[in-house]
Amino acid sequence: MTFHLGYGTNGFANHRLDDALSIIADLGYTAVALTLDHHHLDPFADDIGPRTDRLAARLAQLGLRVVVETGARYLLDPWHKHHPTLVSGDQEVRVDFLLRAKRIAADLGADCVSFWSGIGSPDAWEHLKSGVDAVLTGGPAVPIALEPEPGMVVERLDQALRLRAELGDPDLLGITLDVGHCVAVEPQDAAACVRRAGDLLLNVQLDDMVPGVHEHLEFGEGLLDLPGTLAALTDIGYRGVAGVELPRHNHVAPVVARRAFEALRAASWLAGAERSVRADPASIRSLFPAAGRAVRDRVADARVRLLVTYADAAPDVAEGLTALYRHGTSAERLGVLRGLAEIGGRAAETGVELVKDALRGNETGLVAAALGPFAAAHLDQHAWRHGVLKCLFMGVPLDVVADLDRRADDELRRMVSAFAEERRAAGRQVPADALALLGKAS
Repeated sequence: MTFHLGYGTNGFANHRLDDALSIIADLGYTAVALTLDHHHLDPFADDIGPRTDRLAARLAQLGLRVVVETGARYLLDPWHKHHPTLVSGDQEVRVDFLLRAKRIAADLGADCVSFWSGIGSPDAWEHLKSGVDAVLTGGPAVPIALEPEPGMVVERLDQALRLRAELGDPDLLGITLDVGHCVAVEPQDAAACVRRAGDLLLNVQLDDMVPGVHEHLEFGEGLLDLPGTLAALTDIGYRGVAGVELPRHNHVAPVVARRAFEALRAASWLAGAERSVRADPASIRSLFPAAGRAVRDRVADARVRLLVTYADAAPDVAEGLTALYRHGTSAERLGVLRGLAEIGGRAAETGVELVKDALRGNETGLVAAALGPFAAAHLDQHAWRHGVLKCLFMGVPLDVVADLDRRADDELRRMVSAFAEERRAAGRQVPADALALLGKAS
């Protein structure tokens, strides 16, 4: 990893700043995204100079790199959130604040000052440019990074790049990229946005989101490809701060910050493992089992990703899949079976043999995984019917069987009917999903 993982102090709003910094460092983060606010280094305080000096010493003591964030909600106007902005009539208030932020950043040795445009009409574009130019030309020569923000005049990366170009591509104007925003509003995924921003990327905010909704979520709660995004940051040689941005989780900040760090560590491992498999497909022999220790909470998904990467890179996919399955633990075999659906026809014949092997065994998890989407697409009808029946015998719910409604035929229903009769004759209850398949009420 070429960059520094950090956490935003706007996610620790209920903590004293020094306490927040101590927790962030203790958890293993090596950077902090510092939001200037009333309670966290107020830029309008009379003694801001000495406070900044003390903070710089504390950051050095903790080994924390820093970027300065300027998204405090009510710092400039106690009645109106985030007001005024660079597209407001009283733009000069925001400009003054950003110049103060630049001076603080210079004293802290911060990478940059991050800012956004504000909400306004399309005709606010020229007004925005004048404000950004005033921030660029005023105060110390500190880089500033424009963040595309959903719902604002600069909402997407292409708009931020356009504004920079119209200002003459100034060296001190770069980009802040919130990867969750990429999920919410960008036409490309976060990894593609990272690569497009390239050398202009000065600051990265990390969070999850779903398309069309501007809500900062913990990793895994949205649709962000976190390993792919971290891999893109490494690929472009990004060396700045990538800070977790979860401002609505203050009430459980230490717990959320710990979870985020664990998720980032696992995603970083997976990104590196995928890179290794692409370079040397044989490395999957050690990485596939190691995923259980490195990823833990989402190990099945991690193993599927490794298999897809392997299938793209290996000259003989079938041989490798067979070895991973035959010599693997039950959890590793489960990963192979789940990965078959993603690999598809690249190893169809081998995949069918592995599915049949799982169906011959008595491990419920493997039987369930064997009848997933790969089996629905590739397993012959005779073997598939017996697999469904085995689920009933073992008490595996039939909702694990992919495409059951499409593939179920009269012969399967005859077999299930015979199974039901045997259960009744033995005085045993017939599973509800067997009755549902037969179209009978329980």
